[in-house]
Amino acid sequence: MGLVALILLLLIVAVILGVIGIYNSCVQLLNQVKNAWSQIDVQLKRRHDLIPNLVETTRGYAKHEQQTLENLTAARSGAMTARTVADKSKAEGALSGAIGRFMMVVENYPDLKANANFLALKEELTSTENKIAFARQNYNDQVLFYNNNIQTFPSNVIAGMFHFTAQEFFELENAADRAVPRVDFS
Repeated sequence: MGLVALILLLLIVAVILGVIGIYNSCVQLLNQVKNAWSQIDVQLKRRHDLIPNLVETTRGYAKHEQQTLENLTAARSGAMTARTVADKSKAEGALSGAIGRFMMVVENYPDLKANANFLALKEELTSTENKIAFARQNYNDQVLFYNNNIQTFPSNVIAGMFHFTAQEFFELENAADRAVPRVDFS
């Protein structure tokens, strides 16, 4: 085996190792995106589970606010059935708006605002909203890192060969929905 053959063999091995390294990097980053999405899903489920309790606690105090409660319940149902990132973004934006409107209605009921069960649920919802915002930020950071990796050279060549595709960011369509609902019962 000559020197040229040895250099050629080393070059082929280096290319193969490079392809393996880039492929593994793409897989790891995609798995981080999936993990970040599952963290959002956990917080969204928590949010969805809290809403019926809030509605039931409020129902006795705010009987004539039935439409607001029904809208909140419908928005929750829509958010729970959304499947894609884009659909979830849209549905969760609608749910955030419904929660905000619900919280404004609650301001008119001092007895409700003093109810211990309601106060505990409100605190849970506030905490969950903060966790959702953090999880959304983490997910979008992971998507950015992954998308940058599969779209820059030479990773884009390997990513294309193995059908790695860009992931969607979790964005709210309406700028007003980007704000966490203000919850102030003081």
